[in-house]
Amino acid sequence: MSRVVLVTGVSRDLGARFARALATDETLDVIGVDVSPPRHDLGKVSFVRADIRNPVIGKVINSRGVETVVHMAIVANPGSGGRSSMKEINVIGTMQLLAACQKADSFRKLVVQSSVSVYGASPRDPVKFTEDMSPRVQPRTGFGKDSLEIESYVRGLGRRRPDVAVTTLRLGNLMGAGVDSQMTRYLSLPVVPRVMGFDARLQFLHPTDAVGALLAVTREDHPGTYNVGAPDIVSLSQALRLMGRPTLGLPIQLGPVVAGLLRQARLGDWSADQIAALTYGRAMDTTRFVAATGLKPRFTSRAALEEFVGVSTPGLLSPERVDQVLTGVTGLLESAGQRAGARRG
Repeated sequence: MSRVVLVTGVSRDLGARFARALATDETLDVIGVDVSPPRHDLGKVSFVRADIRNPVIGKVINSRGVETVVHMAIVANPGSGGRSSMKEINVIGTMQLLAACQKADSFRKLVVQSSVSVYGASPRDPVKFTEDMSPRVQPRTGFGKDSLEIESYVRGLGRRRPDVAVTTLRLGNLMGAGVDSQMTRYLSLPVVPRVMGFDARLQFLHPTDAVGALLAVTREDHPGTYNVGAPDIVSLSQALRLMGRPTLGLPIQLGPVVAGLLRQARLGDWSADQIAALTYGRAMDTTRFVAATGLKPRFTSRAALEEFVGVSTPGLLSPERVDQVLTGVTGLLESAGQRAGARRG
């Protein structure tokens, strides 16, 4: 009999990629769940339209004999529903899902997609956080706070169901061709507002490596909490140079102004914690995951960023734009010289 795996959040790009890749395994019966129809090809995945905030999710788990649950229905950006809707999906949805899992006799394994956001961001942070470290400044709002609450509920389930293998993956910021996130939208602005005097440390994770990490811990048992990201760090200034974006420097006291500018640009509801991440940056030590799984990321942070740059509109300071300007200026000068020579003649 095939193992039954339920994946939440399959209407989103990463969830769809993972579920589709998992379903290529003939020994697995993969069920994709989301409140809205999938926007991406799910391959051999069986899709069930269901809301994890509703107790009906328990009926799906019990009726299909679900053994493994991969929870990826995590919302990082409030979107049109606002912050209250985001919190309801992240926190209430996770509580309902875990309650249903706890009662299911067939349930034996849980994999949860968490985030680097649990570490917050402050000037007192270490160069890289290990899984055993706590944030120097606790996330107070938004996605970071939700992620901390989600992880606390996951640990509670582990205590109540010691027979279940529980794995939490703290993923770095996704970066690469086709990635649409608050970070990629920020870096793509024509002129990027940033806090003066600071150069945030950025660590990225290519979607291919994110899917690989999720597959590894779903196919095999690796209980525990793991940081997952590329091993290297890119500074914000390096990222903006690669993107060819000019910047607008603002003093740190105007951090709320930066958040307001980003909201006006329709880049999402930027919280104080997210502005702190763009000011100080943060990075994770990923050696525990590599040692446990033997899986190393194929993409460095820089390579993932370069792939994104390659499909992005060239910035005002990109070589392509500079060459266009120089060519245009040269042409104007040559035309002016020709006209001046004609008049002298």
